[in-house]
Amino acid sequence: MNTERIEVTYQFVNYGEDLRPSKGVLILDVGMKTVPGVIDHHHSEAEVECTASLIAKHPNLVLDHIRESTAEEKKETLKLRIVTHRLPDFDSISSIFLALKLIETGKINPSMEKIAQYARMVDSSSLPKDIDLTCTPYSILRALFTEIKRGEEESNLERTREGLKFMNFLYSKSEEGYEILENKALFSGIDRYGWAVRKAEDDYFSYLSDISRARKIIIYLPLTQGSGKRKVDGLVIKNPKSFLLKEWARRDRENSPLQKGFGLLVTNFWNKRYILGVDPEKEVNLKGLGDLLNKKEAEKRTKTGRAFTFRWYDGSCPFFNFRIIDSPQDGTKLSQEEIVNTLLFFGQNVDSKAP
Repeated sequence: MNTERIEVTYQFVNYGEDLRPSKGVLILDVGMKTVPGVIDHHHSEAEVECTASLIAKHPNLVLDHIRESTAEEKKETLKLRIVTHRLPDFDSISSIFLALKLIETGKINPSMEKIAQYARMVDSSSLPKDIDLTCTPYSILRALFTEIKRGEEESNLERTREGLKFMNFLYSKSEEGYEILENKALFSGIDRYGWAVRKAEDDYFSYLSDISRARKIIIYLPLTQGSGKRKVDGLVIKNPKSFLLKEWARRDRENSPLQKGFGLLVTNFWNKRYILGVDPEKEVNLKGLGDLLNKKEAEKRTKTGRAFTFRWYDGSCPFFNFRIIDSPQDGTKLSQEEIVNTLLFFGQNVDSKAP
């Protein structure tokens, strides 16, 4: 490239937007395709990778697009707009960092690869359960995000700024030879990150409070490989205070009825957004449940006269393999009781087509 500096602006769009490559624009963790200039894994033809690991595996998805964007220009500054989804998470933040570092250096080095593989573990909910959750980068970044309480556009930018600063810290420490997966000493002596570790430690007590008012269920879910079902513990929780709820629940052998940790989590956020997810270690999925929820949603919206523009996301990309379900972008008309009843019906009748 014929550039010495990168001038970056950001744009945040809704989840699931279908976007096309554009000169001077890099689209990450959204866009519904994996081509130079648009790198996303939330589509049926994607590899079993997250966006960050796609960049590490296929750096030319970034480099070829940037070269094409600057082929006829001889400017010292590359003006680049990065597009990602609203409320950027670990994968989107790490993919932005890796893309910018790749443009700067022209190659993927071992420290970038470590960040990419760690992001892949986070995005697939596969963090090892035997590590100290409170001093892993995922928990620290989540803790830092809890302090951001602004309007959405400002929050998006602040999460990006905070996240990139943290990624740069991880990268620098990895370059110095430090382990980044789980390393409490890595964050000692740095006030902000030490605070985040303590925040993560205190979050366990928020989890205990959450679980005291949660509904516990036992449900049979279809196996990911082959036919048949497996019995798993489920947890249904409304407006959790714990920001590490999913991780604590999956480690919780004491409070889960089968004493194996909760394999299914149903989270209700203010009766508008619902996320259902299963632990990949359980080797089960929710394939078919999204169709049932969309059918119920369509029926209820027809009765109330509300347009059904957005559908429930069913986790159908290879990376998630039907392990996660998310409610429509404009919220759901279904009540928690209707959602849980549909889930329980699904668990009893995995091969049935409708409740």
